Order: sequence, then C-alpha cells, then structure tokens
Amino acid sequence: MTRTAVIAGSGHLPAAVAAALKAPLICALDGFVPEGLAVDMVFRVERLVPFFHALEDAGVTRVTFAGAVQRPRLDPALFDAGTAGLVPRLMAAMAQGDDATLRAVVLLFEEAGFTVAGTAQIAPDLVPGAGVLCGTLSAADEADATRAAEIVAALGAVDVGQGCVVAQGLCLAVEALPGTDAMLAGVTALPPGLRPAGTRGLFYKAPKPGQDSRVDLPTLGPDTVALVAQAGLGGIAWQAGGVICLDLDAMIAAAADAGLFLWAR
Repeated sequence: MTRTAVIAGSGHLPAAVAAALKAPLICALDGFVPEGLAVDMVFRVERLVPFFHALEDAGVTRVTFAGAVQRPRLDPALFDAGTAGLVPRLMAAMAQGDDATLRAVVLLFEEAGFTVAGTAQIAPDLVPGAGVLCGTLSAADEADATRAAEIVAALGAVDVGQGCVVAQGLCLAVEALPGTDAMLAGVTALPPGLRPAGTRGLFYKAPKPGQDSRVDLPTLGPDTVALVAQAGLGGIAWQAGGVICLDLDAMIAAAADAGLFLWAR
C-alpha cells in the first residue's frame, strides 16, 4: 500500500490535496501552518535526514508538496551530521533562485527513495483543463492573453514571477516577490490616465518555463477573483493544466457575479 505524506506549507491548498488522499501523513515545515488541517509531524530543513527516516518509519513511500513557504533561516547549531553533508548542495541551489532550490529539494527526496507526485496527479480536479469556465471572450481579450503569456514566459525565464496584467497589449503590472495580491492592488491604485480606454484587460497566470510541474504550481482562488474585480479587469486567463484552482465552483460563482471571464487557455 502506498502511503503519501503531504509536505505542507501555509494556506488552504494542503487541506484540498489531503482530501483527495487516504490516510495521508501531514508534515509541516516549522513556522508554516496549513489552514484547516491537523499536522502529524513538524520538521526543519536542518534535520532533513532524520525527517526522511521518520517518513520511512511511518510507512511513507510517496510525497507531495502543497502550500506556500518562504526560504527558512537556517540555524547551523541544529544540523545533524547527515544533513550537514547536504548543505553545500542546498546553498548552491539557493544562490541560483527559487526554481533551483525546489529542484534540489525534490531531488533529495527522490534520492532518499520517495516518489514525488504533483497536485495534478493526486487531485486532478484542482488543475482545470482547457476551456472558458465563465463569461465570454472578445478578440481583444484573446490578444491580451497572447501578449501576457509572452511576458510571463520572459519573467519566468529569469525566475521573477508567474503573472502579469495586460490591457490592449500594454503591460500594466508584473508579479514579483510581493506576490499576486500586491500586484493587483497596484493595478487598482493606478491613475486612470495610465490605463488604456476601451477595454478592461486581464490578469494572466502560468508556470515558469521548464518548471517542475510537481511543485510550486501557481494557484488561483476566490480571493483572486475578488481582487481582479476590484482592479477593474475583465477576467482571468491561465495556462490550462498548469495552474491550481482552489474551490473552482466558488471562483466561477464570484466571477459570474462580477461579470468576469475565467479562461483556462
């Protein structure tokens, strides 16, 4: 029997992923608490090798990553001998950015004998396939989405962000370290003279080029829909099969109420 450990960060996603599993082991990185989900085991990066052993003792053969985390501050005094030997690899990966860090972490779990599964494999309903899920698209919306996809691909190639806002082909904002909510708040605050007349524009989200789809997929939810409406945009487009949608029914209902479109492109 395969037992899966959910390596959980903060937010609602770990609970949504855990709901699709039978008797998962919920493991949280110290300092990051998932919402609506009891944690079975807390671990620290400085004690990664003992954590691997604890997973084996619990009968875990597969792991999945879900939830938001930031890079933790490492305490050299807490390293065990086994994990200390991994520090050069981890530090070298961290110096190359978030994508390299995630790839290194995934590889460590695989080298320890665990299968790493993505959200799309475990809970496919959370990752919608192609289609217009709400509202209607104009030719201008389709053109803006094409332009936005080009921008996000360029951002992702240098490990900057996974989203942007485009209206009439003009980029109004890009997602960086502060995240999606901050970017959309910035669009809301733009002076009217900086926004092109005649179209509302859209928010676009996609994974970074070459990103491991098993970890760190972009996530949308009902709160995103509300922020897009506040920003006066026409809707949300995203890369089909590459973005997690938390509570899709609620997203669709909120978008319909606000007159927005939702498009898995």
